[in-house]
Amino acid sequence: MAAARCPWAIPRAHARVGGQATDLYAVVRGDVSDDRDQHGTEAIDSDGHIYESDSEIFEHLEGCYAGRRTVLGFPFWPTLDGFQRGAIHARLGIHESFQVDAGTWLDFLDATGIESTVLYPTAGLATGLIRDPDWAVAVTRAYNDWLAARYLARSPRLRGVALLPLQDPLEAARELRRAVRERGMVGGVLAPIGLERTLGHADFDPVYAEAERLDCPLAVHGGPAVGLGLDRLEPFAQVHTLSHPFAQMIQMTSILMGGVLDRFPRLRIAFLEAGVSWVPFLVDRMDRSYEGRMYPEYTGGCARRPSEYLMNGNVFFSCESGERLLAHVAELTGGERLLFASDFPHEVNLERCRREIAAFASHAELSEQQRIAVLAGNARRFYGLAAAR
Repeated sequence: MAAARCPWAIPRAHARVGGQATDLYAVVRGDVSDDRDQHGTEAIDSDGHIYESDSEIFEHLEGCYAGRRTVLGFPFWPTLDGFQRGAIHARLGIHESFQVDAGTWLDFLDATGIESTVLYPTAGLATGLIRDPDWAVAVTRAYNDWLAARYLARSPRLRGVALLPLQDPLEAARELRRAVRERGMVGGVLAPIGLERTLGHADFDPVYAEAERLDCPLAVHGGPAVGLGLDRLEPFAQVHTLSHPFAQMIQMTSILMGGVLDRFPRLRIAFLEAGVSWVPFLVDRMDRSYEGRMYPEYTGGCARRPSEYLMNGNVFFSCESGERLLAHVAELTGGERLLFASDFPHEVNLERCRREIAAFASHAELSEQQRIAVLAGNARRFYGLAAAR
């Protein structure tokens, strides 16, 4: 019997290059020519992704987990929120597979004209949902070793951020130091969902102190929707609409009003993959609450209006070219805090990424200086990258 066709399936996303249609993974097969000079502007990807392989990460497990194949009987990370992303992609016909490796990424960078990328996890975005602190320490260390071996060792154009076991902040600080000094990571990723305390709590000060000592950034990156009050929304698109900004709003409120940037004034922190349109709303709300209740028991540990922290160069955001409030947020944050991010290979194909870069490079409401900063200069400042030669 023929397999039933999903009635809501749509054709796989295609990009049109050189007059020929090609899908997202055409760059893997070398079917797309190098387009490095197509937009005439330097671009650095502040947030790309990999797909983890439990069987490969298994080879990097240490201690009591080394060689114990029982751990492969279950996924290394909890589900992000109960939605099977692979099933969604299958029904929509978006991707052929999730087979992405360092070669895929290097081909993609060439085809889009992007100089380099900073790689973030996919399944690992659920690290905050791990309830066993010992396993969190073990699997994040193994992930960081795997990422360094599989991607970072292939090319300096592939950079990475370390997964951190925030269930144990002291161990997280140690892992950040090891990953940066011994594995070449450019920073660490903070899980916004699943932990017992929000990120502004003093329990996480060892991580912030270590990042400040290392002069490396930390990035809050959403993904899971658990615990955000979205359980009653059934269609995935509705959950996806709110999960990233809701998680970021909670953690930004906690970090700014919790006094993290007062205790660690040189710390650089970013909020990724939620756009920036929510930022003016939240800043106005925080300022209003702060001004009306300027007592620590009401506001937390911040010593200034929350909006003032955005002008000090500590706080960065990834953004999208089509956001109506983009120019306003650029002004609100001083114009040097917004980051271009591809999100490849999650929901992005070659054509869409090229279009996004071109839109930033010609954005009518941003100054030339701001356009250059969004595409590359701000990423260099945030990640501490050397200037282009």
